[in-house]
Amino acid sequence: MKNTIILILGLLALNNTYISGQVTEGKNKTPLEGSINIMSSPDLYNITTKWAGEFFKLNPYLKIKVINLKDVNSARLSEADKYIKIIPDNYLADFNAEQVRKLTLGRDVIVPVFNSENPYLTEIYQKGISPENLALSLTLDGKQNWGTLLKNNQNTPVHYYMISDKSVISSVTNFLNAGKTALAGIIVQNEEEMTGDILKDPYAIGFCRLTNIVDVTNQNIMDKFRLLPIDRNGNGRLDYMEKIYDNVNTFSRGVWIGKYPKTLFHNIYSVSSSQQANENETAFLKWILTDGQQYLSTNGFYNLAYSEKQVQLDNLNDFLISANKPQEADSKVIFFLLFLLGIVITGFIVNSVYQHITYVKDLAPVSVNQVFFNADSVVVPKGLFFDVTHTWAFMDETGVVKLGIDDFLQHVTGTLTRVEMKKPGESIKKGEQLCTLVHKGKQLNIYAPVSGTIIEKNEALTGDSSLINDSPYADGWVYKIEPVNWPREMMFLIMAEKYKDWLKNEFKRLKDFLSDYIKYDTSFAHVILQDGGEIIDNTLADFAPEVWEDFQNNFINKAR
Repeated sequence: MKNTIILILGLLALNNTYISGQVTEGKNKTPLEGSINIMSSPDLYNITTKWAGEFFKLNPYLKIKVINLKDVNSARLSEADKYIKIIPDNYLADFNAEQVRKLTLGRDVIVPVFNSENPYLTEIYQKGISPENLALSLTLDGKQNWGTLLKNNQNTPVHYYMISDKSVISSVTNFLNAGKTALAGIIVQNEEEMTGDILKDPYAIGFCRLTNIVDVTNQNIMDKFRLLPIDRNGNGRLDYMEKIYDNVNTFSRGVWIGKYPKTLFHNIYSVSSSQQANENETAFLKWILTDGQQYLSTNGFYNLAYSEKQVQLDNLNDFLISANKPQEADSKVIFFLLFLLGIVITGFIVNSVYQHITYVKDLAPVSVNQVFFNADSVVVPKGLFFDVTHTWAFMDETGVVKLGIDDFLQHVTGTLTRVEMKKPGESIKKGEQLCTLVHKGKQLNIYAPVSGTIIEKNEALTGDSSLINDSPYADGWVYKIEPVNWPREMMFLIMAEKYKDWLKNEFKRLKDFLSDYIKYDTSFAHVILQDGGEIIDNTLADFAPEVWEDFQNNFINKAR
C-alpha cells in the first residue's frame, strides 16, 4: 500500500518538480534570448536601469527595454500588463488588478541616527524616543533639547540634521504627522556632510537613508553611529516589539516583520501579469532577488533580509508552478488517475482507521478540534525527556532513542503540510537542525535535543505529516537514533512535571508575544479570544511568514 501511494504521488508531482527546478537552479546555463519590457517609477529608474544593464551583461542576446513611467501616456499605460513594473508602495493602487503577481525586491529605509558618544546613550536605549516627543522637539521653538525627548529635565540642546532629499524630508514629515509645519534643523547637501557633522556633535540627531550609515565592508552600522530607537507606543520604555536597533540584521528583520514605523520605509515591488509565466521575466526577477541585491546599496536602497529573500523566491516559484499547470488535459487520463487515486486513498483511510482503533497506549492522541489551548490542555506524558526547543526524547529497552516534537508546538503551528527530514545514516549533534515543520509554505526549523546517528525516520510523516498534530508522542515520532552521549546529554533535559511548570512560562511569553503584535496591528487580535484572553488553537496558522520567523527566533533559536 505504501509503495503504491508513493508511486502515484511521485507521478503527479513529477511535472511540478521539473517546473520548480527552473526557478531554483543557481545560474543560467546558457544566455537567454528574446526580450524583457520594464516600466519603472521615476525614483526607481536608476536602480532599474542598473539591474537591467547588469542582467544584460550576463545575457547579451536579450533585448531589455526600460521605460520611465513619467514618460508614459495614458494610451501606453493601458498596455502595462505586457511589462514588468518596478514601483514603490504609492504606485501599487494604479496596478493592483486581480490578475497580478507582486514581489518585494528591496526597500528604501529612512532612519534617525545619533552619535554613540551621546552621554544619554543608556537612557535612550532604555526609554526610546516617542514620535510625539520627537515631533514636539522638531516643530516648536525652544523645545529642541534632550529633556523634551527623554522627559528628564535636561536642557542640553539637540541639533538636528537632515539630508536635502525630498523622499527623506517627506518620510520624516509623515512620520511626525507634521503636515505643513516647518521642521527645525540644518539641511545638509549629502550624506558625507551629515555624517561628518554628527561625528563632531555627540548631541546631534540626523535623518538619512539606512544605506548612508552602513559600512559596505561588513554590512553593519558605521563606527560611532547608532540607530535612534523609537518608542512607538509612547509608554516610556522599549518593549519587546521595539527592540530591533542593535544591529543591521535585527533591524532589517524588524522592518520586514512590521516593528518599524511604516511611514519611514517604502518597499520596492515588481508587479507583473499573472496570465502567463514568462521565462525571461522569471529569470530576471530571480536574479534581482539573489545576485542583483548587491546593487541596491550603491543606489541608496537597502536589500532584503535573508529569510525574506527566500520567501520571495518561494512566491516566485509558486507562481511559476501555478502558471504552467496545463489548462486542458485528456479527460480519460484524468478520470483514470482520479479513480486510481480514490482507490489508494480509500485503502489508506481504512488502514488508518484500523490502526487508530487498535492502537492502545497511555499516549493518547490530542484532539485537534479545541477552540483554544492552554497549559492544562497540553499533553506532557510521564517518562519522556523534554528539551526547551520543544522536542522530546525517549530511550527504549534496546538503547535506541526516539525523538519527536512536543504537543505545545503542534498547537502553535496548526496542521502540518510537510515535514522535511534527514536520511537514515546521517549524524546529528545536540543543537543542530533536526527537521523542518512546514504549514502551507511557512516553516519552523527544529533542533536536536541529543546527539546520535539516525537509524530510522518516520516514513509515515512523508505521506501524512499531520500525524504530529494528531499524535505527537506516538504515531507522530520523527526519528529513531543511536545515541552517542546519552548519559551526559540526558542531564540537560527536563522530565514531565518540571516541563509542565516550564510550559506555563512559555504560555505567558506567547501571550506577550501575540499581545505585542495586537498593539501595533489590531488585525492580529483574532489569535486571542476576547473572553478570558485564551489563546486560539493553531495560533500561527493564519499569520504571515515573517511572524513565523519572529516566533522561530524568540521561542526556538534563543532556547538553543
